Amino acid sequence: MVRQLFQWRRWVMLGAAIACCWLLSTANAWAGLEDDKYDGNIFALYAGNGSLVPPKVSLAQSMQYEKPALLVFYVDDSTDCKRYTSVVSQLQAPYGRAANFIPVAADSISPQTDYDETEPGYYFAGAVPQTLVFDAEGNVRLNETGIISYEQVDDVMREVFDLLPRTESEELRRRPINEVNSELVEES
Repeated sequence: MVRQLFQWRRWVMLGAAIACCWLLSTANAWAGLEDDKYDGNIFALYAGNGSLVPPKVSLAQSMQYEKPALLVFYVDDSTDCKRYTSVVSQLQAPYGRAANFIPVAADSISPQTDYDETEPGYYFAGAVPQTLVFDAEGNVRLNETGIISYEQVDDVMREVFDLLPRTESEELRRRPINEVNSELVEES
């Protein structure tokens, strides 16, 4: 009986040692905001908002419905795009019901020479992140490449929706939630 118990323990210890060696030899799968590695859906990982991808409507549908839109070109393995996701997510809070948010993976744009004005490829400049704001008539009101501030997009959205400028409306300041996200709160 003691001998069987000793053999059983030996097999458990051997199995545990093999499992530890296997776990230690696997590559790290940690998501990183500061690298250009693919981690998955960056809107879910870095903005806490997986509802943005896939978009609920296409650019063509948004134009057909005559609804303002925010079009964002991104790739999942870009540090700049990872950082910019929180800005897009923050914009969805005040404008998500009034405007269509259309994140488009730049890798998904089919390579062709001619696009229709209702296709995202027509507007893609070849760099990410790229942000475009369309008014209800389908006119481009903002077309910027790179990380831009919440305030820069908000100013254009306020013009599109005929809202008071930020200087004439309630003062807001950023309060960090974590190292990636922040929210807007009243100035105290």
